Amino acid sequence: MLIRNETDGDIPAIGRLVTEAFLLLPQSTGTEAGIVEKLRADGALALSLVAEEEGEVIGYLAASAARIGTQDGWGLVGPLAVLPSRHRQGIGTALMAEALRRLRATSRGAALVGDPAYYGRFGFRAYPGLSLTGCPPEVVQALPFDGIEPRGELIHHPAFGLDHQQ
Repeated sequence: MLIRNETDGDIPAIGRLVTEAFLLLPQSTGTEAGIVEKLRADGALALSLVAEEEGEVIGYLAASAARIGTQDGWGLVGPLAVLPSRHRQGIGTALMAEALRRLRATSRGAALVGDPAYYGRFGFRAYPGLSLTGCPPEVVQALPFDGIEPRGELIHHPAFGLDHQQ
């Protein structure tokens, strides 16, 4: 398996993969592929990584710039998607490990909205002062690279279509 930056030729496969992967999740809005398209169109993808095996895109991870309260310099991870037929094979873990390695060089930390049971193994956790309007506090998580506890509202790119935007 190869983890690499997306190429133009990957874009249709990424859209299909993200849509298929998120169909299985109860919290899916059906807009996840559109979020990636909008981030790409706005030049807002800080990371756009694919997992490829034998020429097939089997996983995808996006990251974009975010702010927590007044702190700029955060990387918002998401969406992270793996083909349903390839779950539990370490693909998501490999994508996340590479994303965190790259974000450590450019960001004060990483943040995301997701399942604490899954993302906790990478060091993400909820913080009492970290929030995102409309989201349960336990799913709003961060991994500060400098060890400083994040405090404030997670502010993201407008592509995510939520109320509080960057």
